[in-house]
This record gives sequence, C-alpha cells and structure tokens, in this order.
Amino acid sequence: MWTLSVAWWELIIRSIIVYAFLIGLLRLTGKRQIGQLAPFDLVLLLVLSNSVQNAMNGGDNSVLAGVISACTLISLNYFTGYLTFRSKRLERLIEGQPEVLVHNGRLFEKTLAQAQLTHHELNAALRQAGCSSLAEVHFAILENNGSITVTQRPARSMAMKAD
Repeated sequence: MWTLSVAWWELIIRSIIVYAFLIGLLRLTGKRQIGQLAPFDLVLLLVLSNSVQNAMNGGDNSVLAGVISACTLISLNYFTGYLTFRSKRLERLIEGQPEVLVHNGRLFEKTLAQAQLTHHELNAALRQAGCSSLAEVHFAILENNGSITVTQRPARSMAMKAD
C-alpha cells in the first residue's frame, strides 16, 4: 500500500510530461472544447484522464504514488498559473487570446469557423445577453475560457439607425 514500485522522482517526471502533453493537446483543440462541454466532451475528458493514468504512475498503484502524482500535478498547475500571471507572452501561448466574433453587428465568419462555433451556439449566446439580432451587438467576444461575452450596442445609436 505504501511501498513504491517506481522511484519517486520518476513519478514526478512522468507527471510533468503528461501534464505538459495534456496542456498542449487541450490548447490545440481550441477554446470551445474547454468552455462549453457537451456530454461527449465530458466523456472524452474522463476517458482521457483514465488513459494517461498508467503513463503517470508507471503501473505503481500505491497510495504514496498517487499522493506524489497528485502533489506534482497541483504544483504544476499552481506554477503554470503563476508564470502566466507574470508573463503575458507565456499567457498568450498557454491560454490564447480572446477573439472578436462580432463587432458593431458585423459577424466575422472566419473567426467563427476557426473556433469551430456554430451559428446556433453564437445565437444562443446573443439571446442570453438579450440581443435578438446581430445588429444589436456591439461586441461578441470568445473568451479564453470558451465563454462568449456579448455587449449590446448603446440604445441611442440603435434608435438613430431605426430612424
């Protein structure tokens, strides 16, 4: 139960490798995959975590191996957060940048396609923000976490356009 069958430092190195690999993989899949989990996305993450478990623990199922791996992952997550806070360049590399989907009622189809967002998903976010059409949108921004932030156009400019 407490006896390691793999060296403690090997558990740490394995955890670092798997963590870096998963960060890179999730970064490549895009913001939508992280921020808007559909049922199949959740299943993917659960199966993914199970599939890399043996790569991290090297077949060592002891309690101590689990504690070492968990501490390593939590430490890596803390230091990644700290480093992205300190370095804007590293933050852009790891977390990406917000992307403008709509500006002053104009939809950027290319950005929508690159983010693999459907018109239905965008329209749902617009409706949630109280916009019934693109003309009412000042900005719609796909945030780093996958959420869509919508800012309505000022009422005065909408009234002028209606006249």
